Amino acid sequence: MEKEFLETLKESFKIYLSTGPRSNEKLKVIHGKIAKDVAFLLNDFNQNNPNKEREIYKISSLGYSDNREEKIQGRYMDKMVDITISKNGNPVAGIGVKYVMSNYKQNSNNYFENMLGETANIRSNNIPYFQIIIFLEEIPYYLNNGEIYKWEKIDYHNIEKYIRLSKDNTKIFLHTPDKTLICLINYPVNNGLLDREEYNKYYLDNFKNYDFNYVHKNWDFNESVIFNDYSLFLKKLIHNILSQ
Repeated sequence: MEKEFLETLKESFKIYLSTGPRSNEKLKVIHGKIAKDVAFLLNDFNQNNPNKEREIYKISSLGYSDNREEKIQGRYMDKMVDITISKNGNPVAGIGVKYVMSNYKQNSNNYFENMLGETANIRSNNIPYFQIIIFLEEIPYYLNNGEIYKWEKIDYHNIEKYIRLSKDNTKIFLHTPDKTLICLINYPVNNGLLDREEYNKYYLDNFKNYDFNYVHKNWDFNESVIFNDYSLFLKKLIHNILSQ
C-alpha cells in the first residue's frame, strides 16, 4: 500500500506539471486513491464480520465514485470536504488533504491556521476530522513571472508547529485533528532550473527516471501525528470509524 501511495503522489505531481498550479486535476488522482483505499478497508471489515449487522458506507471525493465532494455541517459553517465518509447517509468522518509543491514558507502559517480552523469547525459538531499533509522536501519558490527565485527545503523549523500539535490532547483541543498524516517526500532536485517552464519540462521529460520516496527524520511526533506511514494512518482512521 505504501508503494502504491507513493506512486500516486508521483502521478499527481506529473498532472500538476501538465495542468498548472490552479487546476484541481492533480487532486483527483490522490483524493481518489485515498477514497478507494478507505472504501476497500471498510468493505473488507463488513465482509469479514458476517455476524455483525452490515453497515452501508459511502465515500465521497473527487476521483472516486460520483467524482464529487460532499458538504459536512460544521458548528459554525458548512464545509466542502476533500473526502467524506458517511454511514447510512450520515457523515461520520472527514479527511482534508494538502499537497505542497511550491512557495511553501510564505504560506506556511496560513496553511496551518486554516487547518486548525476547519478542523475545529467540524470536530466541534461531533464529527471526527483527519488531515493528510504532503511535503516535497525541496521545492521552488516562484516569483510572479514564473522565475525560480530560490529553493526552499522543508526542515525542523517548518515542522516544529506540527510537533507541538502532536502533543495536544485531541479530546480536549478540538482544533487538533483526530489523526494527522505528514509525509516528507524526496525526489531528485535540479537546482539549475531557472523558471516554471524549465522545471515542468525537466520533470515531465524525466518522469520515468526518478522515484518518490519517504525522507526519514528523527522528529519527535506524539501519537496524534503519524509520520511517513500511510498504512498506519488508514488503520487508525478505520478504527475510529468502526468504533462509533
